[in-house]
Amino acid sequence: MSISSYIKSLRQHIGNELLILPSVTAIVFDEDNRILLARHADTKRWVAPGGSIEPNENPIDAVIREVLEETGLNVEPIKILGVFGGSDFEVIYSNGDRVTYVMTVYECKIIGGELKPDNSETLELRYVGASELADLDLALWASVVLPKMYESRSETTSH
Repeated sequence: MSISSYIKSLRQHIGNELLILPSVTAIVFDEDNRILLARHADTKRWVAPGGSIEPNENPIDAVIREVLEETGLNVEPIKILGVFGGSDFEVIYSNGDRVTYVMTVYECKIIGGELKPDNSETLELRYVGASELADLDLALWASVVLPKMYESRSETTSH
């Protein structure tokens, strides 16, 4: 799904000006502690699945919806891994729309579905290890969040 009707109506009033939006991101680890990433259709950059929370939507429902839309997977959120925001979380889309996200990051486990990009928002999906991040064109926010996710994962699995 692209731009929501809620955001579209706001954009009619403010044009491309900066919006602050609540969002969710899913961290899905595989058995090798690699994280599922998607190459975003608009920016061509790699990100973890996620997106904006709709008005009156529960954040947990939003992360489940976004992962299904972008990856074809049904997930169950396990826990909140962090909440992030700031200048590293501003995105300028190809149409000029500016958004800064306040992002709640959930660890999620797969409970069903079939891994496949939607070819609308996501062009490609793959699991990526920490050592592979430097070779990817990551969104700025992803370059901030993902190393922290690997670090926290290694701390919990080493105990």
